[in-house]
Amino acid sequence: MAKRPKKEALGMGIRSLLSDFNNVEDEKELLNTVLEIPLADIEVNPFQPRKDFDEESLQELADSIKTLGLIQPITVRELENGNFQLIAGERRLRAAKLAGLNTIPGYVVLADKQFMLEAALVENTHRKDLNPIEIAMSYQRLIDECKLTHEQVSDRVGKKRSSITNELRLLSLPPTIIAALKKGKLTKGHCKYLMSGELKSDDQIAICQEITSKELSVRQTAALVKSWLSPKKSSPSKDDESDPYIKRATDDLARYFETKVEISANPKGKGKITIPFGSNDELSELLRKIKK
Repeated sequence: MAKRPKKEALGMGIRSLLSDFNNVEDEKELLNTVLEIPLADIEVNPFQPRKDFDEESLQELADSIKTLGLIQPITVRELENGNFQLIAGERRLRAAKLAGLNTIPGYVVLADKQFMLEAALVENTHRKDLNPIEIAMSYQRLIDECKLTHEQVSDRVGKKRSSITNELRLLSLPPTIIAALKKGKLTKGHCKYLMSGELKSDDQIAICQEITSKELSVRQTAALVKSWLSPKKSSPSKDDESDPYIKRATDDLARYFETKVEISANPKGKGKITIPFGSNDELSELLRKIKK
C-alpha cells in the first residue's frame, strides 16, 4: 500500500507525484490506487445524507480495527489544497479516529460534486441499520438532486424498480406514521396495508395507533384493515353504532380470527356474532381458534 507523503512534498497535490510519469495512463494508475492518508488531511463529505451514527456500534468497529486493522479502505478525492475529501466510508473514518489511528487507507478517485452526492446516497441505501424512511429519503434525493429516474435509481442501487417506487410511497404517509416507522414501532409490512388507496389519512392514523398500542403483527394488521374497509352486509342498529363496547369487541374478534366479524345486540344485551368463512379450511381454522 502506498504511503501518503508529507504535505510539503506534495506541492500542487497528487499531480506533483506524477513528475516521473510520462503519460495519462500512468496518472490514472496512481489516482486509482490506495494511499495511507493522515486522518488530519481528510475532510468529511458535505453531501453525506446520514447524520446520526450509533456510538456503541462505532466503538465496536473501533475495537475491531485495533485488533484486525481496517480491512476496507475509504474512498476519497483530492482537493486543490492537497487535502482529501471523503466520498464514502464515514463510519470507518469515525471508528478509525476512535481507535487512535493516525492514518487510514484511502482509495483515491477523480470525482466531481455530482458523483460525490450520488456515491454517498447510493452507499447509504445499502446500510443495514437504516430505517425505511431514511432509505426512501435517499432515493428521493437521488431523484431530486441527481435528476435520476426511478429506473436509473433502480440500476444504481441494484433493486427492482417496483421496490424503489414502493419505498418512495412511504414518504406520502402522515407524519405520525412516518415517525412510528422511523422509531421501529411499525415495519414496511405494516405500512403496506396502511397505504391502501381506500384509507384516508385519519383512518391510517387511527389504525397506526391501534397497531402500536396493541403491538399487532403484520398479519393482524392485514385483518384489521380488511375489516375496516369491508362494508357491512346489514346496517347495524343505532345502538350498535353508538356502543363503544360492541365496536371494540368487533375489532378485537376481527383481529383474532383474521377475518370480518359482525356483532349485533339489542338494548338488553342479547345478540349474535357472525363470522363468515369461504371454505372448509377456513372453517377448520376458525374452529381451531375457538377451541383454544
